[in-house]
Amino acid sequence: MGQPAERETGERATRGAADRRLPPGQRLQKGWPVTHYGPVPKFRPERWEFRVFGATADGGKHCWNHEEFTALPYTTVEADLHCVTKFSMVGAEWGGIPARTVVEIAPPAPDVTHVMVWAEYGFSSNLRLADFLSDRTLFATHKDGELLTAEHGFPLRLIVPHLYAWKGPKWVRGVEYMTADRRGFWEERGYHNVGDPWREQRYSYQEEPEDGPEL
Repeated sequence: MGQPAERETGERATRGAADRRLPPGQRLQKGWPVTHYGPVPKFRPERWEFRVFGATADGGKHCWNHEEFTALPYTTVEADLHCVTKFSMVGAEWGGIPARTVVEIAPPAPDVTHVMVWAEYGFSSNLRLADFLSDRTLFATHKDGELLTAEHGFPLRLIVPHLYAWKGPKWVRGVEYMTADRRGFWEERGYHNVGDPWREQRYSYQEEPEDGPEL
């Protein structure tokens, strides 16, 4: 007779634990809404290339085709995803290639401070090198053991769990090493240059002088 009440109590406890993982201003989301700007690109494996360029340690450009890139060491990270539109998805398992692995193979020059992550259609997002080098920053190919769908970024999207989700673009094609900060696509259009959800760094008008270059 007590099972429904026990189940309800358990569900409330689960929701409560999840809510405690939410940054300020966020709400718990069931499922994974599709959010992106522009069309979904068509994946052409024979044309796909991942590049590391800019201020590399050897001054050159490093390239992988799709088969080569997805053959790099694979790992999984359990991490939440916090969208600036105020929904959060918690407890997802992301699988892919750690950003740190790419940096180890194609190291930056000593004076590199930031990276620009480039995606299809010229979309870009800038990150501090320290954020990019986080043990939890991942070039994801899978979520919860399944390949990403095209709408969610297949064949490759960046996951930076400690920043808002726009800092991890879908359909990633490369990384540019930079010796000075430069704003990416959304950062040029009024979004915060850093994007820390725990500090609610949503918009550029909230920035402190040390948060990024002037608009």
